[in-house]
Amino acid sequence: MTTVRDMIRKKGSEVYSIAPEATVLDALKLMAKHNVGALLVMTGDQLEGIVSERDCIRKVDVIGRNATNTKISEIMTRDVVTVEVSEPLEECMSLMIEKNFRHLPVCEGKELLGVLSVRDVLKEVIEVQQSMLSQLERYITGGGR
Repeated sequence: MTTVRDMIRKKGSEVYSIAPEATVLDALKLMAKHNVGALLVMTGDQLEGIVSERDCIRKVDVIGRNATNTKISEIMTRDVVTVEVSEPLEECMSLMIEKNFRHLPVCEGKELLGVLSVRDVLKEVIEVQQSMLSQLERYITGGGR
Protein backbone atom coordinates (compact mmCIF):
# COMPACT_ATOMS: atom_id res chain seq x y z
CA MET A 1 0.00 0.00 0.00
CA THR A 2 1.39 3.40 -1.02
CA THR A 3 1.78 5.91 1.79
CA VAL A 4 2.07 9.66 1.76
CA ARG A 5 5.76 9.22 2.66
CA ASP A 6 6.28 7.23 -0.57
CA MET A 7 4.64 9.99 -2.58
CA ILE A 8 6.74 12.74 -0.96
CA ARG A 9 9.92 10.74 -1.63
CA LYS A 10 8.98 10.49 -5.32
CA LYS A 11 7.79 14.04 -5.72
CA GLY A 12 10.28 15.79 -3.51
CA SER A 13 9.73 17.91 -0.47
CA GLU A 14 10.08 21.38 -1.95
CA VAL A 15 7.50 23.71 -0.43
CA TYR A 16 6.70 27.16 -1.76
CA SER A 17 5.47 29.62 0.80
CA ILE A 18 4.61 33.25 1.30
CA ALA A 19 4.26 35.53 4.31
CA PRO A 20 0.79 36.63 5.46
CA GLU A 21 1.68 40.30 4.96
CA ALA A 22 2.64 39.78 1.28
CA THR A 23 0.18 40.90 -1.39
CA VAL A 24 -2.02 38.74 -3.57
CA LEU A 25 -0.05 39.97 -6.57
CA ASP A 26 3.15 38.68 -4.94
CA ALA A 27 1.48 35.30 -4.45
CA LEU A 28 0.28 35.12 -8.06
CA LYS A 29 3.76 35.96 -9.34
CA LEU A 30 5.33 33.30 -7.09
CA MET A 31 2.80 30.65 -8.17
CA ALA A 32 3.44 31.47 -11.83
CA LYS A 33 7.21 31.38 -11.35
CA HIS A 34 7.11 27.89 -9.80
CA ASN A 35 4.10 26.62 -11.77
CA VAL A 36 2.12 25.71 -8.65
CA GLY A 37 -1.53 26.26 -7.76
CA ALA A 38 -1.12 27.05 -4.07
CA LEU A 39 1.31 28.42 -1.52
CA LEU A 40 1.59 27.73 2.16
CA VAL A 41 1.32 30.87 4.24
CA MET A 42 4.17 30.76 6.73
CA THR A 43 5.62 32.90 9.47
CA GLY A 44 9.05 31.39 9.96
CA ASP A 45 8.44 27.64 10.44
CA GLN A 46 4.85 28.18 11.56
CA LEU A 47 2.06 27.23 9.14
CA GLU A 48 -0.48 30.07 9.26
CA GLY A 49 -2.65 29.13 6.28
CA ILE A 50 -2.80 28.23 2.62
CA VAL A 51 -3.69 30.32 -0.41
CA SER A 52 -4.59 29.02 -3.86
CA GLU A 53 -5.00 30.61 -7.26
CA ARG A 54 -8.75 30.25 -6.79
CA ASP A 55 -8.55 32.14 -3.50
CA CYS A 56 -6.62 34.93 -5.19
CA ILE A 57 -9.11 35.34 -7.99
CA ARG A 58 -12.43 34.68 -6.26
CA LYS A 59 -11.91 36.18 -2.83
CA VAL A 60 -10.25 39.40 -3.99
CA ASP A 61 -13.15 40.08 -6.33
CA VAL A 62 -15.72 39.29 -3.64
CA ILE A 63 -14.27 41.85 -1.21
CA GLY A 64 -14.05 44.41 -4.00
CA ARG A 65 -10.31 44.87 -3.82
CA ASN A 66 -7.39 44.35 -6.16
CA ALA A 67 -4.36 42.07 -6.10
CA THR A 68 -1.90 44.91 -5.62
CA ASN A 69 -3.14 46.08 -2.22
CA THR A 70 -4.85 43.01 -0.76
CA LYS A 71 -2.81 41.09 1.82
CA ILE A 72 -2.63 37.30 1.79
CA SER A 73 -3.85 37.28 5.41
CA GLU A 74 -7.17 38.74 4.18
CA ILE A 75 -7.96 35.87 1.81
CA MET A 76 -6.02 32.81 3.00
CA THR A 77 -7.60 29.69 4.43
CA ARG A 78 -6.59 29.67 8.08
CA ASP A 79 -7.72 26.24 9.25
CA VAL A 80 -5.36 24.15 7.16
CA VAL A 81 -6.04 20.43 7.00
CA THR A 82 -2.82 18.43 6.98
CA VAL A 83 -2.06 14.75 6.60
CA GLU A 84 0.48 12.67 8.47
CA VAL A 85 3.27 11.17 6.40
CA SER A 86 2.32 7.64 7.48
CA GLU A 87 -1.22 7.84 6.07
CA PRO A 88 -2.14 5.62 3.11
CA LEU A 89 -2.77 7.11 -0.33
CA GLU A 90 -6.47 6.23 -0.09
CA GLU A 91 -6.88 8.35 3.05
CA CYS A 92 -5.27 11.30 1.29
CA MET A 93 -7.55 10.93 -1.70
CA SER A 94 -10.68 10.61 0.46
CA LEU A 95 -9.77 13.68 2.47
CA MET A 96 -9.24 15.80 -0.63
CA ILE A 97 -12.54 14.67 -2.14
CA GLU A 98 -14.53 15.01 1.09
CA LYS A 99 -13.16 18.46 1.99
CA ASN A 100 -13.07 19.62 -1.66
CA PHE A 101 -9.53 20.94 -1.82
CA ARG A 102 -6.63 20.37 -4.18
CA HIS A 103 -3.55 20.85 -1.99
CA LEU A 104 -2.66 18.97 1.15
CA PRO A 105 0.31 19.80 3.38
CA VAL A 106 2.16 16.73 4.69
CA CYS A 107 3.56 16.64 8.22
CA GLU A 108 5.48 14.31 10.45
CA GLY A 109 4.41 15.37 13.89
CA LYS A 110 4.84 19.15 13.83
CA GLU A 111 7.42 19.14 11.02
CA LEU A 112 6.21 20.15 7.56
CA LEU A 113 7.57 17.72 4.94
CA GLY A 114 5.89 18.81 1.73
CA VAL A 115 2.64 19.42 -0.13
CA LEU A 116 0.66 17.02 -2.26
CA SER A 117 -1.66 18.18 -5.00
CA VAL A 118 -4.67 16.35 -6.33
CA ARG A 119 -2.59 15.83 -9.50
CA ASP A 120 0.14 14.06 -7.46
CA VAL A 121 -2.45 11.78 -5.87
CA LEU A 122 -4.14 11.01 -9.18
CA LYS A 123 -0.80 10.23 -10.82
CA GLU A 124 0.06 7.81 -8.02
CA VAL A 125 -3.35 6.10 -8.20
CA ILE A 126 -2.90 5.57 -11.94
CA GLU A 127 0.62 4.15 -11.43
CA VAL A 128 -0.62 1.75 -8.75
CA GLN A 129 -3.49 0.59 -10.97
CA GLN A 130 -1.19 0.09 -13.96
CA SER A 131 1.17 -1.95 -11.84
CA MET A 132 -1.69 -4.13 -10.58
CA LEU A 133 -2.96 -4.65 -14.14
CA SER A 134 0.50 -5.70 -15.30
CA GLN A 135 0.80 -8.18 -12.45
CA LEU A 136 -2.65 -9.63 -13.19
CA GLU A 137 -1.79 -9.89 -16.89
CA ARG A 138 1.42 -11.80 -16.12
CA TYR A 139 -0.47 -14.09 -13.74
CA ILE A 140 -3.28 -14.80 -16.24
CA THR A 141 -0.93 -15.43 -19.16
CA GLY A 142 1.49 -17.47 -17.09
CA GLY A 143 4.27 -14.94 -17.63
CA GLY A 144 5.24 -15.15 -13.97
CA ARG A 145 6.45 -18.76 -14.19
